[in-house]
Amino acid sequence: MPTTPFESRKLFSNGADTQVATILPNRERSSPDKMSVDSQRFNVASTWTAPSLSLSDRIAGLDQLIRHEQNRRPLRVMILGIRGFPNVQGGAEKHAEKLAYSLSEFGCDIEAIVRNDYVPKGTTQWHKIKIVRLWNSKTKGVETFVHTFCGVLYAAWKRPDILHIHGIGPAIFTPIARMLGLRVVVTYHSLNYEHAKWGRFARKLLRLGEWAGIKFSNGQITVSDTLASLMNGRYGANVVPIPNGLDKPTIIEANHLLDTFGLLPKRYALIVARIDEAKRQLDLIDAYSRINSPRFKLALVGDADHFGPYARAVAEAAENTPGVVMLGRQTGDALAELYTHAGVFVLPSSHEGQPIAVLEAASYGLSAILSDIPAHREIGLAETRYFEVGDVASLERHLVDFFAESTLRRLPATDQARLIASHDWNDIARRTLEIYCSAIFKRDICKVNAKRSRS
Repeated sequence: MPTTPFESRKLFSNGADTQVATILPNRERSSPDKMSVDSQRFNVASTWTAPSLSLSDRIAGLDQLIRHEQNRRPLRVMILGIRGFPNVQGGAEKHAEKLAYSLSEFGCDIEAIVRNDYVPKGTTQWHKIKIVRLWNSKTKGVETFVHTFCGVLYAAWKRPDILHIHGIGPAIFTPIARMLGLRVVVTYHSLNYEHAKWGRFARKLLRLGEWAGIKFSNGQITVSDTLASLMNGRYGANVVPIPNGLDKPTIIEANHLLDTFGLLPKRYALIVARIDEAKRQLDLIDAYSRINSPRFKLALVGDADHFGPYARAVAEAAENTPGVVMLGRQTGDALAELYTHAGVFVLPSSHEGQPIAVLEAASYGLSAILSDIPAHREIGLAETRYFEVGDVASLERHLVDFFAESTLRRLPATDQARLIASHDWNDIARRTLEIYCSAIFKRDICKVNAKRSRS
């Protein structure tokens, strides 16, 4: 399927383009106390916390803070814990892809360690980002841990300035990375150990990864305020919430894909999610199947990572339920077309960190029917109906009510604009750079960011 090209991101300060380049001394791996840098220039808090500074002043300050100087090199960041990118299914994968792109535009030297089964053979670079394919096991539950361990050893050899680990499963190797002399930042995406697909032993490992990532990393990030509050309360940590980002919607007026799958504009309910027990597609199909002669079809977008019992059950239920259409994984213009013409967005998940699909649907103005979980409530969307997780009857009633309305409800334009502005990838990259600087120079910047994000 065609993909939407990324827009070139530039910052503007005093009317001129500002290329923000993160620069460190030109040596293989310099310790903070030996860097020939005025440490006060790297106190990002002084740039970002003064309430009197305008956004352009802050950007200019950050540019001056990390500008290129003679005998200096870009900040080297290595990303680990994801399956891969570009265009690999998963919230953490999309987050890492977009963040890496923005960081590279700011002048950082980015290297992503990916799993060879998810990225085509021969891929060594995407945009300005180096891609390193490492072998991964195909065994569910083992794949992540084996790949991350190999990735940590690779990072110890290459010596990046920052090793950025995504996910609490991969974070279990944070202590090893620290013992090998690496500076580690961990991003916490979701409470994975609460997912039904994991057994007792796997859940214990994931909890251990959570503890190791929070306790031993140099910087900790979560994608939501709810997760940050939970981790700070549980471990007495100083975890900083930095949300997932959002691209501006691409409106596709054509309906070629809709014609292919027999869908009509504004006449289908849409779910975009990996086929997984935590996403609860079976609940949605069950609720839809109970409606007599529904005026809308149900479009399921997404694939399974492993075609196990749940994925087979979803495929069978969809095949046996008239009006349900499985479209597989869609990206780029194809996905944009589905968002553009959908009538309502539905996500019955039992657990989420901060669902990018919900943000994307809202950016297109779609009203939503969502499970009543903290991650969905935190986004705070108008024109949203909530139901208890697993309450199929309540989900059915919401679908019936929506299908019966003569005029589709849409998210107000002001809410769309607010959402897009508060989930800008460039801002997210800048805030992530603050955490990197804090990890490298041991400045107490994270506390300042936490206060700013709550204000």
